[in-house]
Amino acid sequence: MNPQRVVVGLSGGVDSAVSAWLLKQQGHEVIGLFMKNWEDDDDDEYCSTRQDLIDAAAVADVIGIELEAVNFSADYKDRVFAEFLREYAAGRTPNPDVLCNAEIKFKAFLDHAMALGAAYIATGHYARVRRTPGEAGGGRCELLRGLDTTKDQSYFLHRLNQAQLAKTLFPVGELPKREVRRIADEIGLPNAGKKDSTGICFIGERPFREFLNRYLPTTPGPIRRADGHVVGEHVGLAFYTLGQRKGIGVGGQKSGSGEAWFVARKDMATNTLWIVQGHDHPWLLAGSLTADDATWVSGTALAPGTRLTAKTRYRQTDAACEVTATAGTGFALQFEVPQWAATPGQSAVLYDGEVCLGGGVIAATTAPGTHAALHAAP
Repeated sequence: MNPQRVVVGLSGGVDSAVSAWLLKQQGHEVIGLFMKNWEDDDDDEYCSTRQDLIDAAAVADVIGIELEAVNFSADYKDRVFAEFLREYAAGRTPNPDVLCNAEIKFKAFLDHAMALGAAYIATGHYARVRRTPGEAGGGRCELLRGLDTTKDQSYFLHRLNQAQLAKTLFPVGELPKREVRRIADEIGLPNAGKKDSTGICFIGERPFREFLNRYLPTTPGPIRRADGHVVGEHVGLAFYTLGQRKGIGVGGQKSGSGEAWFVARKDMATNTLWIVQGHDHPWLLAGSLTADDATWVSGTALAPGTRLTAKTRYRQTDAACEVTATAGTGFALQFEVPQWAATPGQSAVLYDGEVCLGGGVIAATTAPGTHAALHAAP
């Protein structure tokens, strides 16, 4: 690639820092951009925005590039956080990182970078873009998994489209994480040993329920076992997710095998939290699912009968499945092996080998061998 102006999203982390360095080594004109996406409590002990900006500035200084800080917090609140709260209030469990990538990092940030005259943007995501030349310059872009399968982040990027991918570079997508750390240490980056960020960016390391309680009311209701027996009271269905084991509040409940209790269903109509005992209880398994709000990297929906693999959560192993139906902006999947705690609000992301094809938001699941929805979105 000929030298170009590339705006790199510098987060303060090591991955984006090494991405910027690699691009500069390739001869590109590199500009760093720090995105501030949250400011409600940026002086809170759990919010790392201030330190991240300091780290990004130190990185830019070492690499020898300009750094601009841009406040996207209003966009984030409107496009990401408001949807996050709506989903939790409806009893679902959203993935704000997916929405942030589609709405902020590869939309608001991309637009800002283009206004700066950039040919491309770059981030520190572990993913790759394969570009296929086409007639009259109309090539196609495929989103590929990062080569380091333990760090692959294509799941969070599955809503990106052709226009976004055509303008995006993922410099560390070809590298294992250990090599990224080695490069950072070798060139003396000040954040070479910085711990990877975990969890949702605006929550940080704080207790999740404590944070959510600031924005959503607590509406207590019964906790019931599968036999219908009431065994306790929940604080509000929004504060629980399917498959949850800790923090249910039934630690002293004794029954059957003595195995752990798991959240299995949330009935919004009766404000009831249903729990089951044992990791492999049938209520926790899904033989199929339906998904809404689908987006496809290619721009074209998949045909029924297509056999692929899917992830219904980020850290999950790929599961063999068949696309059984598509309608409007949704699709349905049938799994070869039942999936554990597939959760409405989370993303079902489809793959053909190393290629990420797109996905949708899980709306409902059905138990193995049945056709009735178990976990339907309210």
